Amino acid sequence: MTMRDIQAALAARGYRTGPIDGIFGPQTAAAVRAFQADSGLPVDGIAGPMTQERLGFLGAAPAFDDPGLVWFQEARRLLGTKERPGAGSNPIILDWADDLDAHYPGDDVPWCGLFAAHCIAATLRDEPLPAGLLRARAYERFGIPTAPMPGAIMVFWREVAGGPRGAASPFGHVGFYAGEDQATGDFRILGGNQSDSVSLAWIARERLVTARWPATVPARPAAAVHVASRDDALSWREA
Repeated sequence: MTMRDIQAALAARGYRTGPIDGIFGPQTAAAVRAFQADSGLPVDGIAGPMTQERLGFLGAAPAFDDPGLVWFQEARRLLGTKERPGAGSNPIILDWADDLDAHYPGDDVPWCGLFAAHCIAATLRDEPLPAGLLRARAYERFGIPTAPMPGAIMVFWREVAGGPRGAASPFGHVGFYAGEDQATGDFRILGGNQSDSVSLAWIARERLVTARWPATVPARPAAAVHVASRDDALSWREA
């Protein structure tokens, strides 16, 4: 089950989702809200488990394919987005800042916080973003605490030469939980500004500061997901 499936099921019932393209845009969100209101469900605009069941989808979607994790699906859609090397910036990244009314000079400035903010704001219209949304460590105050699990926003400390290690470091990185190594506990993170792109990277468990969940989305049972064991190096600098 994907967001395309959700859109198709809504359209078949007469709800206007816009293009059936797998993108959770404003029209799809409005269609979900209308369906929820007509079905006597809590109206949150998220196609979570109850909405999926009422649309006729039986059984839980695979963890990372769950269309209810709309912010994570937006992050997946943007995999491969890269900085522009040298002079100039990728206009896609600059557009994220414009949409958020955030002053962002160019993609040579770390943009993991900007990427996280875009994925959340583009899909969760009522979710408050933290002040200073360009700073990774600002997401320590985002939403509510959660255990690391699919959809979680993961905040890490980052070491800078000559600076302190651990949570005392003022620097950080933010991305989305995409699994963990069963043997080491290290996290697979889908994030921006990882090797200058939106990509998957392994980050040491010892660097985790906090995991957060959107306050406007119903909490889910904690469920770690073990993925293929780490076969590449840990990431230590995401700037």
